[in-house]
Amino acid sequence: MKTLGVVGAQWGDEGKGKVVDVLAAQADVVARYSGGNNAGHTLVMDGKKIITHLVPSGCAYPGTACVLGAGMVIDVDVLQDEVAGIKEYGLLGGDELKVSLDAHLIMPYHRALDGLREDSRKGAAKIGTTRRGIGPCYEAKAARRGVKVRDLFYAETLRSRLEGNAAAVDAELLHLGAREGVDVDAIVKAAGAWARWLEPSVCDVGELLDDAITGGKRVLFEGAQGALLDVDHGTYPYVTSTTTTAGGISAGLGIGPTKIRSVWGITKAYTTRVGAGPFPTRAEEDAEKQIRIAGGEFGATTGRPRDCGWLDLPALRFAARVNGLTGLCVTKLDVLAMLPRVQVCRAYRDGVSPGRDGFSRAEPTYETLAGWGDPSLQAQLRVARSLAEIPATVREYLDLIEDDVGVPVTLLGVGPDRTETISLADPF
Repeated sequence: MKTLGVVGAQWGDEGKGKVVDVLAAQADVVARYSGGNNAGHTLVMDGKKIITHLVPSGCAYPGTACVLGAGMVIDVDVLQDEVAGIKEYGLLGGDELKVSLDAHLIMPYHRALDGLREDSRKGAAKIGTTRRGIGPCYEAKAARRGVKVRDLFYAETLRSRLEGNAAAVDAELLHLGAREGVDVDAIVKAAGAWARWLEPSVCDVGELLDDAITGGKRVLFEGAQGALLDVDHGTYPYVTSTTTTAGGISAGLGIGPTKIRSVWGITKAYTTRVGAGPFPTRAEEDAEKQIRIAGGEFGATTGRPRDCGWLDLPALRFAARVNGLTGLCVTKLDVLAMLPRVQVCRAYRDGVSPGRDGFSRAEPTYETLAGWGDPSLQAQLRVARSLAEIPATVREYLDLIEDDVGVPVTLLGVGPDRTETISLADPF
């Protein structure tokens, strides 16, 4: 069985786009199982940058099937624009795009609710949502009034569901300041165009993947966000609205858990997060600014500056446990090499666990690492293409991570381009 799940092992933004892009070179199918267009994956190819929000990062390889699973929530207008942009690069020219009939759709009223709710929250109550309608769409799904892709092809069912949503959310929309409630007629009209555009791509994704796996094809499962943003296990309520851990692969794609052979987690060589919520290892102001500028730490979806700090090993151990990680991909080592000083958190003083009671008050204990701050370090990393070419200082850092987390490092990112990657294990 040739399958691999790739998940974020921090608060998202770990470099999943690049890692999946690199691994997809060996895959026949790349399938995303959760999230919506609140995720942004950046691909850099020959100096050209492609940012995807919904389409799996495997889109860079002609002939590789790119699957959007049932666990996702899809804004069709966003998907259309994204696919059009990708096609300008000569990609997705065939029938590579596959969309689950059971994925839920983000509607205009979901986006409106998302923004209005965030505007109404004060101070610490703000979640830091991307305002893309993700949360309200998953809320409707759980309330059993969501609209699925398959509903676009049945006008009576669609109208009935939309009318049910109008009854449920109109009062809140108007109370929060919207000028109007759900415009059922306008959405039904737009849905006809969505259905015509989607029709060539829709399918039973679970059956497609099961056939591919049974047939010996290499299948890569792509996650979104990171373990600490998981709705069940993350820093609740400062989380996304769905399962970001490897456990979501089965539910989000319609395959059994026994179909998942291994799971690799992605971590930056440091830590970042976007939005509200606890972040124990956030660096002091000057160091945070250095990391942000060196790493270009601004959201691919929102453009918001990310909070930046030192590598949080307790959080990484937590991610390894809840995902059952079999490998670690460490990205942006070249960015860490640009800093005059490097620290790492190995424990919290009060012994709290990530995402659990007291985490907002966790006090990290730091170890300052020797050997960093050498101006030549980054240059050495950017040209390295094997572990033997990695400077000793960086190898010691990787050894520290492996020993502390108990998971082998399987891939290294030493620069933004797909070629600036070192593979240490066979993904399939």
